[in-house]
Amino acid sequence: MTTRVLIADDQAMIRESFHVALGAQPDLEVVGEAGTGAEALSLVSRLAPDVVLMDVRMPVMDGLEATRRILDRPGDPPRVLVLTTFDLDEYVYRALRAGAGGFLLKDAPLVDLVNAVRVVAAGHSLFAPSVTTRLVAAFAARARDRPDDAVLRHLTPRELEVLRLVARGLSNTEISDALTIAGQTAKSHVSRVLAKLGARDRAQAVVLAYESGLVTPGG
Repeated sequence: MTTRVLIADDQAMIRESFHVALGAQPDLEVVGEAGTGAEALSLVSRLAPDVVLMDVRMPVMDGLEATRRILDRPGDPPRVLVLTTFDLDEYVYRALRAGAGGFLLKDAPLVDLVNAVRVVAAGHSLFAPSVTTRLVAAFAARARDRPDDAVLRHLTPRELEVLRLVARGLSNTEISDALTIAGQTAKSHVSRVLAKLGARDRAQAVVLAYESGLVTPGG
């Protein structure tokens, strides 16, 4: 099955480089390019891509607003992979909060770009505990005035425990080891947690865990 990709970046050379790298893969097809967030929004409606590779800083409408609008659309929206740099850390948090499937550094090797598109297309989050958890923790703490546990009220004690481990960046296998439960049981717990939180994926669940006060930066 071929994954349809839309590239949104205001720099033509970057779009062309990404287009060549992705288009050379037998399982990936670049269906369009956009130079602004507004153009990306329009092309999503026309081309129905599976994954949108979204730059943050673009004219007319930035990538964060475009991401929010794309993922707020009814039906089955595409997955969004946001491009960022270390000096734009706050954008990472805002993108995850909007429901993006993850982020990729703009100076990453092209092989990482190809892998990232495949990971996000498969429904997973590009969520590296060594980097992203620290970013989410820092900016979720800054974003809230006080903890709000209302979002967690429907979770069982076991599900709260699972969410804490997800927020630490643990995989399903690592969660099953930590809690001494079967791998399928851990997977089921994670799925129920996401459903109860209304989270699109693990990345968004991590943001909610920090915002609710369940997990605290450095805790």
